[in-house]
Amino acid sequence: MGRRNRKPRSQLSAAPLQVGMASHQAASGDDLATLGWNPIAASADADLLPELDTLLARSRDLNRNNGLMAGGMQTLRDNIVGSVLKLSAMPDYRLLGWSREQAREWGNNTEAQFRSWGETTECDAGRSLNLLGIALQGLGGAMLNGDAIALPVWLPRPGSRWNTRLMLIEADRLCTPIGMEHRPNIRAGIEFDQFGAPVAYHILKQHPGDALGGLLGVMSGASPLEWERIPAFTQWGRRRVIHLHDKERTGQSRGKPIVTAVMREFHMAGQYSSNELQASVANSLVAAFLESDLSPDASAALFGDDPRAQWTQSVKQAQQIRKLKGAAVIPLPVGARLSSFTPGRPNPSFEAFMLATLRHIAAGLNLPYELLVKDFSKSNYSSARAALLEAWRYFLGRRRWLVDYWLRPIYELWLEEAINAGTVEAPGFYDNRYAYSKCKFIFGGKGWVDPVKEAQAAVLRMAAGLSTLERECAEQGDDFEEVLDQQAIEKAMREERGLSTVTPEATKRSGIAKRDAEEAAGEPAGEAGQTGTDDTDDESDATSARAYHSTLAMLGQETPTR
Repeated sequence: MGRRNRKPRSQLSAAPLQVGMASHQAASGDDLATLGWNPIAASADADLLPELDTLLARSRDLNRNNGLMAGGMQTLRDNIVGSVLKLSAMPDYRLLGWSREQAREWGNNTEAQFRSWGETTECDAGRSLNLLGIALQGLGGAMLNGDAIALPVWLPRPGSRWNTRLMLIEADRLCTPIGMEHRPNIRAGIEFDQFGAPVAYHILKQHPGDALGGLLGVMSGASPLEWERIPAFTQWGRRRVIHLHDKERTGQSRGKPIVTAVMREFHMAGQYSSNELQASVANSLVAAFLESDLSPDASAALFGDDPRAQWTQSVKQAQQIRKLKGAAVIPLPVGARLSSFTPGRPNPSFEAFMLATLRHIAAGLNLPYELLVKDFSKSNYSSARAALLEAWRYFLGRRRWLVDYWLRPIYELWLEEAINAGTVEAPGFYDNRYAYSKCKFIFGGKGWVDPVKEAQAAVLRMAAGLSTLERECAEQGDDFEEVLDQQAIEKAMREERGLSTVTPEATKRSGIAKRDAEEAAGEPAGEAGQTGTDDTDDESDATSARAYHSTLAMLGQETPTR
């Protein structure tokens, strides 16, 4: 019996492909839902740079004329930076061969010197902002324009202790000079080397949209468009340009506005809201209509040869119909009746539609809906805290981004001057730049949704060794060493005045003991003086109290109670 010819295994396992059939439904060419969806797979710069000017202009227009957009930008500034900006110098003492005490003393001295520069307008070339203002402007520029640019300049001034200053420029001034557009190594004003590292920045000497400046330049005989090529670094490695932008793709030269993905929805939602408001106002101006169903023959018999004049005279005799006062007897014109007007505004589905739209916009801005519109009326403690925790993941990431690419380079510039001036001692600085420049920045505190519960949680974390006083203070925008120093001062002052210096127990300070007493007496915890509290919140409070005592007992800081 002869062997049959068998087909190769690959031919048996592979089914014949049909014409137009795709392995991925998302790549289907005959699906009606995606039939006209054929974007070009271009590079990061090819996708962004040709449309960047339009995105910038529309983003700024939204920020000027859309209250929700302006509020969202302010919310991001308030939560990412806030009202506090403090340096915490933390040199890497292991790399430097120092002790911890030596590193702490060096850091405290450096922080004090840095405050004399960063908390005054000496850091700003324009003498109008301190470092907090520069940080807010940098963050705002990166969110609104996609880029924030600062030019460090050496600018000695009489009576000034420091010479390093920062000159902020708007992203529009970073652009490719006329006649250099053909050069492949220059992208949107940035000159790159063969490895993609920036070599120089081409900066316009004045804003391209400054009509007044351009006119004055033409009148004086100077060219209105003059560029200056600024190297990215000096020969010894000092930065000459600080460029803050969010690099989403490899090869992306510039950033884009944070609102780009939802800009269309933002604009249309604003127009829809404005149109609904205008329609409601217009409808509110109309109270009723005068109607007449007289036939032409009846009108001629009633008003004679000139019906229009007779009708006008009859209306003038019934002027009180315009006032529509309460309990008024309204005389109507002859042959007329009064029909009430029932407006269709406001639209009953307006709120639900806008709610869905704003939730979509909030997601595009990486903000919870409640935080974007400042509306927590429909949220309880648990949902509000969950939303804020999710938001703070984003805020903390942006803080790290702002420190790494904006604030730490600024600190390095100042530190180099302070070391060369002999104000700060740092042997071998240029060989150990990273070790000396290591630092953190303390921003505004995130606040508390429920101060009692969150203070309890902070005590538990520190008692269990899961956190430190430094971290807990930093989350509230405080420096823990300043807190300890202030506590020592207050303790000494209380002793001088003969006041008690006994530290209250955490349970008494947080109010847990009071809740336990209320529960033991059979009263609902926290009922007095509170209204509208959910039963679940009361149960959560009691559970938190029991867990708190159990944890302290486990740590040996409290005697177990039954």
